[in-house]
Amino acid sequence: MKKTLLASAIAAATAFSGAAAAAEMPTVYGNIQYVLKHTNVDGAGSTIEHADNGSTLGIKHDHEIAPGITGFFKLELEGLAADDKDRESGLEDVDEAYIGVKGDSFGQIWVGSDDSTYERAVDKIVNFHEVGSDIGGSYETGEGDLIQYMSPSFGGLTLGAAVQVNGDGDSSPSSDKSGGKSYPYQLAATYAVDALELAVAMDSNDSSGGDNNENTYGLAATYTMGDLSVTGEYQTRKDVSDVMGVIGVYTMGANQFALSYQVQDVDATGDKNDTIILQALHNVSDNMYVYFEGYLSSADGTTYYADPDGTTAAGDEQSIASVGAVYYF
Repeated sequence: MKKTLLASAIAAATAFSGAAAAAEMPTVYGNIQYVLKHTNVDGAGSTIEHADNGSTLGIKHDHEIAPGITGFFKLELEGLAADDKDRESGLEDVDEAYIGVKGDSFGQIWVGSDDSTYERAVDKIVNFHEVGSDIGGSYETGEGDLIQYMSPSFGGLTLGAAVQVNGDGDSSPSSDKSGGKSYPYQLAATYAVDALELAVAMDSNDSSGGDNNENTYGLAATYTMGDLSVTGEYQTRKDVSDVMGVIGVYTMGANQFALSYQVQDVDATGDKNDTIILQALHNVSDNMYVYFEGYLSSADGTTYYADPDGTTAAGDEQSIASVGAVYYF
């Protein structure tokens, strides 16, 4: 009897230890993305390309610090170039890397590289597609060196804020570090009620080396009707550009169909360009999908779109046809 109790106790302790260890193990995830893309610029030439479309490998983990308070981290690497066997390096680029804490009572705060507060709230159409639209918002605050906060929901209202800390040594111009010490910030508010979601956001663009220090303002609204959702967005920045867009997404079983239209007015040149995008996506399984995307773009400027071959020729109309596949786990 005692031996049986002892054996049971040891087995229970071993099982508990194993479960605890499993609970503490980080999650490894990733994806391989391939695309076959044909690009044509009217009067300037065309190219066809088989490419890696953003394959990544990541690891994430969270744990309870205290009742109701959770610590978390995420590290996601890109640059795999899964289409190039002879490439000597890979996964050298950081897509996301951050640590933070969250709780039901105070929301969450996290530090590092991640999609920015403004981007998540408003700039939805350009981030929806697999290949990606040529029209996006005119905000400059990047995705690195960020301190971000998101509040809990107050009856459907969620508030967000971010500040990018660019130190004295950050002197290389880029989307994230624009030449020396600066503290650009973003603010956002999202309100969701029933089938409607509204969002408003701003970016201070307070970094040197950019277009100007005028704020970028954005609005977005999404209405969901069963399998159909429609999103409209508007973004503006004085003396830079105005961007308007609408996208409809319809899901039918394992299939997804999307149609979007965007138009951009560029203040500096007075040019206007627009893009129509059609997507048809099929989920092969829980871990794999295939898609087709077609892009048709036009512009007032006769040399707006560069020759995809890289020569000096250019044109005012561009079309892209792409098919791709993604396996993720």
